[in-house]
Amino acid sequence: MENPIERVRLSSSAEDQLVKLKRNTKIKQWNILCRWAFCRSLAEPSVPSPVPIKTDSKVEIAWNVFGGEIADILLIALKQRCHQDGLKTDADTLKQQFVLHLHRGIGYLAGNSQIKQIEDLVELVENK
Repeated sequence: MENPIERVRLSSSAEDQLVKLKRNTKIKQWNILCRWAFCRSLAEPSVPSPVPIKTDSKVEIAWNVFGGEIADILLIALKQRCHQDGLKTDADTLKQQFVLHLHRGIGYLAGNSQIKQIEDLVELVENK
């Protein structure tokens, strides 16, 4: 599947939030935490606010590393979400919405004081 998103780059604040999550959950890989964050945002019914996000951190992940074995599924989920939200599914819109969902999800996870270990991430899914 052709993917318009080649690399994932984060903002400095998102990097700081991920460092906190890494410390709490003991998950060492950025890509795994970012997948959780992206999916957390997709699960939220509201459309992410179209705020400009300055991707100025040193954290950069190739899409195939971010998505791993489920990269195509994540792209399909993003396209479906854009369609559901009444947005286009062109390359620019997909890139923008991906960045918005990823950063919103990171904020949700980092802002959740209940996440103190990896099992707490699993509980988020079980309680939905």
